[in-house]
Amino acid sequence: MRLLFITQKVDKDDDVLGIYHQWIEELAVKIEKLIVVCLYRGRVELPSNVRVDSLGKEKSANRFLYLIRFYFYIWKLRREYDAVFVHMNPEYVLLGGCFWKLFRKKIFLWYNHPLSNWNLRFAARFCEKIFHTSPFAFAARFKNSKIMPVGIDTKLFKKDLAGKKRNNSLLYLGRISPIKNLDCLIEAAKILDEQGIDFRLSIIGSPARSGDEEYEVKIKQMAESLSRKGKIIFSPSIANRVTPDIYNAHAMAINLTDTGSFDKAILEAMACEALVVVSNKVLQGVLPPELIFQEKNSCDLASKLLVILKMSQDKKEKYGRQFRNYVVKNHELKVLMDKLLPEISI
Repeated sequence: MRLLFITQKVDKDDDVLGIYHQWIEELAVKIEKLIVVCLYRGRVELPSNVRVDSLGKEKSANRFLYLIRFYFYIWKLRREYDAVFVHMNPEYVLLGGCFWKLFRKKIFLWYNHPLSNWNLRFAARFCEKIFHTSPFAFAARFKNSKIMPVGIDTKLFKKDLAGKKRNNSLLYLGRISPIKNLDCLIEAAKILDEQGIDFRLSIIGSPARSGDEEYEVKIKQMAESLSRKGKIIFSPSIANRVTPDIYNAHAMAINLTDTGSFDKAILEAMACEALVVVSNKVLQGVLPPELIFQEKNSCDLASKLLVILKMSQDKKEKYGRQFRNYVVKNHELKVLMDKLLPEISI
């Protein structure tokens, strides 16, 4: 099989999207040829049967040139791929859908977001199948949708047996964005501080989209009093491939993403046998109730954090083993590829 894979960014060092470099590596093992067209190309280390072409965002911010290059690649390479797999950006399906239908290429879309827009609704008409990882994702409503594993590299994300977690250490690792609800986390930390609880919260991440910088300023202002006490530490984003070290250094990881999208960071932490505290309802029945808090409820989050801070070490380790087993069985990268490839094979 020869596949055209269209994605936003291919960069092994990226903090958020670096995981998809691993996807490409795994896909390349299982198919004859993989052509990747991305908006931005960073550091790439891929097998010889993978070709990566960039629309050029790493060099300039000219959207007209992106469009010209997009049509140039899909036309020039049309005899070198049999199907098209678009990752997370239905806009590309709208731009290329008519041409791919004319070329008799089957189109597949990966889209995992709780909200819909007109782009997705129109793009769905061109797609053979739409893949998602959460039953609460909007894409789950389409008749041609298929639920998929998340795809975690458990060889990379694993417990460091020689490492030592810092006592009472809390972690948020991810984008700085309003959709991540970090203001709720700051308020919960203030509640713990008012109760005299000893803790240290690391917030590791950076804004990634326009407008997120204002939100970063807001949450840093909210956290100012705790930052002065050394209870909240802000650090910029780091490459996804080095995040296992961070998970292994903290007692628990907190994820505040709303129900609807299955944030891979949750499963990466679980694969490292870290305790996770989430509000995402997709994990009900997977995590024990004391690790799931009500969305955007800082009081409930604070109460759950307090329970975990007082939890015995034996119980923490037992949960950690259970969490990794769940990820390996249900969301490992190989599990994803074994399920995805038959769906897109033609």
